Amino acid sequence: MALFRAELNSLQDLFANQIEDLYDAENRLIDALPKMAEAAHSPQLKAAFQSHLEETRGHVGRLEQVFEALGRPAKRETCQAMKGLIAEGEEAIKAKGDPAVRDAALIAAAQRVEHYEMAGYGTARTLATQLGHDRPATVLQETLEEEKAADRKLTTIAESSVNTQASSRVASASR
Repeated sequence: MALFRAELNSLQDLFANQIEDLYDAENRLIDALPKMAEAAHSPQLKAAFQSHLEETRGHVGRLEQVFEALGRPAKRETCQAMKGLIAEGEEAIKAKGDPAVRDAALIAAAQRVEHYEMAGYGTARTLATQLGHDRPATVLQETLEEEKAADRKLTTIAESSVNTQASSRVASASR
């Protein structure tokens, strides 16, 4: 399937489609995050992935609350974008080379995921608000804030340790 159904006749149809896409994306991420945590060399990065795994399980639960509030069964619409982002993450997981540089690659892959999720949750929240679905909008906003925080945490890890280690190793290796 694609991000959008073949037939969208109302904003409600679009909203449901977006929630189904996010639901699939989060479930795929639950499978991917343990692999990323295992591949991480930095204890701080490993802990960040493990922590985000628990948050992601909560995101799935929140999406199930949204489905319930809409009187719909929780349903997954295949998220091709997340499949692609996870495939890129798998490349970083399988990469050979310097552990700090590999961690930097894992962070890059994870931040792409976070930015995709922020776009998805922002869109879904806006649609919920437009449709007068106040409780779902609030729930989606909570998840959006957690995704933003996860992105900031990854940036902090990159800037405070991983990228510094990776660049110092590259500089000393080129001498």
